[in-house]
Amino acid sequence: MKTRPAPHELETVNYRGHKITFEDNLAARSLFGEQNRHLRQIEDILGVQIHARGNTVSLHGDLITAQLVEKLLKELYGLIEEGYPIYESDIDYAIQILSSNDRVKLKDIFLDTVYITSQKKPITPKGLAQKEYIEAVRKYDIVFGIGPAGTGKTYLAMAMAISLLTKGHVNRIILTRPAIEAGESLGFLPGDLYEKVNPYLRPLYDALHDIMRYEKASQLMEQGTIEVAPLAFMRGRTLNDCFVILDEAQNTTPEQMKMFLTRLGFCSKAIITGDITQTDLPNGKTSGLVQAKAILQGIAGIRFVMFSKIDVVRHRLVRDIIKAYEALDEKENLHKSR
Repeated sequence: MKTRPAPHELETVNYRGHKITFEDNLAARSLFGEQNRHLRQIEDILGVQIHARGNTVSLHGDLITAQLVEKLLKELYGLIEEGYPIYESDIDYAIQILSSNDRVKLKDIFLDTVYITSQKKPITPKGLAQKEYIEAVRKYDIVFGIGPAGTGKTYLAMAMAISLLTKGHVNRIILTRPAIEAGESLGFLPGDLYEKVNPYLRPLYDALHDIMRYEKASQLMEQGTIEVAPLAFMRGRTLNDCFVILDEAQNTTPEQMKMFLTRLGFCSKAIITGDITQTDLPNGKTSGLVQAKAILQGIAGIRFVMFSKIDVVRHRLVRDIIKAYEALDEKENLHKSR
C-alpha cells in the first residue's frame, strides 16, 4: 500500500469541479464508507487528499490524478444509485479499470450480472478483460481464456454455465481437468480411481459450491446434470447440449487438446482456461494450449481472450507476487542469454 503523501508534497487542484457534491445522503454515505474508509482507501492508492464535509468532497493533488478521482467517485456513486453495494475490492477494481481507460462506464461492467449466487451475491465482471471474456462466451461456441491465476477465468465460466443451465439453454454442464500436477503419477496415489482423480478436480468443486448451494449442486451431480471428471473420460464421447469447461488446459498434450475440442456436439459451448506460464508437463513436452493458441486463432467462431496480471481479482498482494516472479523470470532469462 502506498504511503499517503504529506500535505506539503501535494499541489492544490484549481480547476472547475474540484468540489463534488452528491445529492443523496444515504448514497453518499455508502460511497464514503464507514468513517470515510473508502475515501481513505482511494487516498492511499492514488496519492491524493480527499476532504469530506457533509455530502461534499474536495480534492487536493496533481491535476490528472484528481480528475481520475472525480471520475471514480461519480462512477461509484452511480453504481450505488442503481443498488449495487460497494466493497473495498470494488474500489480496487474500479481504480484499475479507470486508470487504464477513463472513458469506460463502470455501470457497463459492474452491472452486467452473469448470475446471482445462493447467497444473493451478484457475479459480475470486475475488469475490462473479464467483460470481454463474458461477451465472448455469450457470442462464441469455443472460447479460450488464457492468463495468470486469480483472473476469474474458471469462476466466470462456471457462473455462465450455471446461468445457461438454469435458463434451459443447455441440458448439462461438464467440468474437466487433465490429471497432471507437478509430475505426479496417478498410479502411485492410494485409493480407487475416484479417490485418485478427486484431488485434481477439487478446485472445480470449490468454484461450483461457491456459486450454488451445496445440496443443489450435489443433487444435480447425482442426476448427471453436472459432471466433474478427468479429461481422459472425455475420449470417445460426443457432447451435445452441453456447456463444457476444460480447466488447467496448459497441462494438456496436443493429442488431448485435439481430442477434447473434437468432442463438441450440437448446441454446445466449450470454454478452455489455462496459464501457459505454469505448465506441469515434462520438460520438452509441448502444451496443447500453447499449440491451440498458435494454430486456431484464425478460425471463425473461436475466440481467444488474454488476461494479464493487471486483471487479477484476488487479494491485491497477488498482483505484486505475480509481478515479482515475472521480474525474476526475466532476470534469469537475461542471465541465460549471456
